[in-house]
Amino acid sequence: MLVFTRANFALFAVPKTGTTAYHAALERHAQIVLARDTGLKHMPLRKYDRWFAPYLKGAHDLVPDRVAVMRDPVEQVRSWYRFRLRPKVRGGPRDLTGMSFDDFVGDVIARRPPEHARIGSQYTFLSSPKGAVLVDHLFAYEHPDRFRAFLKDRLGKEIDPPRRNVSPEVDAPLSDEMHAAFRAARPEEWALYEALVAAGGHLVTGAAQTAG
Repeated sequence: MLVFTRANFALFAVPKTGTTAYHAALERHAQIVLARDTGLKHMPLRKYDRWFAPYLKGAHDLVPDRVAVMRDPVEQVRSWYRFRLRPKVRGGPRDLTGMSFDDFVGDVIARRPPEHARIGSQYTFLSSPKGAVLVDHLFAYEHPDRFRAFLKDRLGKEIDPPRRNVSPEVDAPLSDEMHAAFRAARPEEWALYEALVAAGGHLVTGAAQTAG
């Protein structure tokens, strides 16, 4: 996560939404950097609400806008699948060697996902335990122009993130049956993503100020 005290926004690192590339491009402009080696880079919104937001308010009198990027749910899980097919993962508890994407998605949406499929969900990352969306500005991964325009407006600079943490190109088709099962298992995530797309790739929620 990156906090821009001067530009008054916090950028949350939703996994597999291009966050590594944006961190590389933006961290020199941020006043507070929560990096991977702190274990806090991918802090979800509900954890932020519990302890980091009170710290920012108490120590800095800061209530920054909350900003995040969301990806097509299938593509986000597909990115996880490809990431865990890397050679360095082989032989470990997250090794997916020989597993189809259909089988991986089935494990992801299982009632008790096995170790290799415990990847969480974008909706859980972005919402409160009661299901309220906790970001002010949500951007679609598939419309980077909208996000970059926001960054330019807030930071006064053009941001061109480098390609980082790119997963290997692996054919990963998803059957119609498993696609339907995935949608049925995560209706809230799909509804949020579809609202984001309908908004043209930039959804202004204002929910962070009113969520209970």
